[in-house]
Amino acid sequence: MEYFLDLFIAGLIKGSIYALIALGYTMVYGVLGLINFAHGEIYMIGAFTGLVASGVLITMELNAWAVFALVLVFAAVYAGAYGYTMEKIAYQPLRHAPRLSPLISAIGMSIFLQNYVLLAQGPEFQAYPSLVPEMPFLEQWSEFIQPSDLMILFMTVLVMILLSVLTRHTRMGMAMRAISQDKKMAMLLGVDLDKTISFTFILGSMLAAIGGVLVATRVGQINFYIGFIAGIKAFTAAVLGGIGNIPGAVLGGLILGWTESFAAGYISSDYEDVFAFALLVIILIFKPAGLLGRETREKV
Repeated sequence: MEYFLDLFIAGLIKGSIYALIALGYTMVYGVLGLINFAHGEIYMIGAFTGLVASGVLITMELNAWAVFALVLVFAAVYAGAYGYTMEKIAYQPLRHAPRLSPLISAIGMSIFLQNYVLLAQGPEFQAYPSLVPEMPFLEQWSEFIQPSDLMILFMTVLVMILLSVLTRHTRMGMAMRAISQDKKMAMLLGVDLDKTISFTFILGSMLAAIGGVLVATRVGQINFYIGFIAGIKAFTAAVLGGIGNIPGAVLGGLILGWTESFAAGYISSDYEDVFAFALLVIILIFKPAGLLGRETREKV
C-alpha cells in the first residue's frame, strides 16, 4: 500500500507539472485554433530567467519566501514579454494564411529559441538552486512529499481556479470565449481581436514560466533542451483532456502523470512513455475530441 501511495503521489506531481504547461497550449488553441509548438521553449526560457534572477536575489540576503516570489514574478514577466513578441513576429502576420503556415512558423520559432539559448548558455546542464523554502509541517511526510512538490500542486490548483474565474467572470475572459466560438461574429460585436490574442499569449507564457521555475527548482538542473520533452508531454496532456478545454488540460495532465508513474512502478521505467502515448491513441480512437473536448464538424 505504501508503494502504491508513493506512485500515486509521484504521478500527481508529474501530472500537475504537465497540466500547468498544458494550460498554455489549450488557451492558445481555444482562442486562435493554433498549436503553439514554441510553448515548451517559453517554459525553458522561464526556467533560465529564474536561474539568473535567483543568482541576483540570493546575494541580497532577502527572506527565502520573498526570493521565491520575486523569482516567479521576474520569470513570468520576462516570459510574458517573449510570448507577446513571438505572437507579433511569428503568428500575427500569418493570421489569414492557410493553417499549415502558422504551424510551420511555430516549429521554426521553437528551433530558433532552442538554438538561441544554446548559444547564450551552452549545452551543459546547469545547477538550479532550491528556491521553495522549508515547510516544518511537512517533516513527518517527508518520505512522500517535498515542499517543491506541494508548491507545484498548490500552484496548479490556484492557476486553474483563477483561469476559471477569468474566463467566466471578466470581460477579457468573455472576449476569449467569444473568439473561440466565432471569430468573425466576435469582431462584429466589438471584441478587440489583436488585444485578446496578445493577452492569451502573454498569460500562457507566464504560466509556462512559472512551471519552468517550479520544475527546475525541484529537479535541480536545467539545460536548453528541457522545453522540448516538457512541451511534447504537455501537448499530449492537452489533447488527451480535450485541447481548448481548461479543466480538460488539468485532467489530461493528471491521467498522463498517473499512467507514467504506475507503468514505471509496476512494469518498467523503460516503458512509461510507451504506455502514456498508447493511452492517448486508445482514447483518441474512441473519443477523437479528447475526454472533455467538444466534437465539431467542418464544412468543406
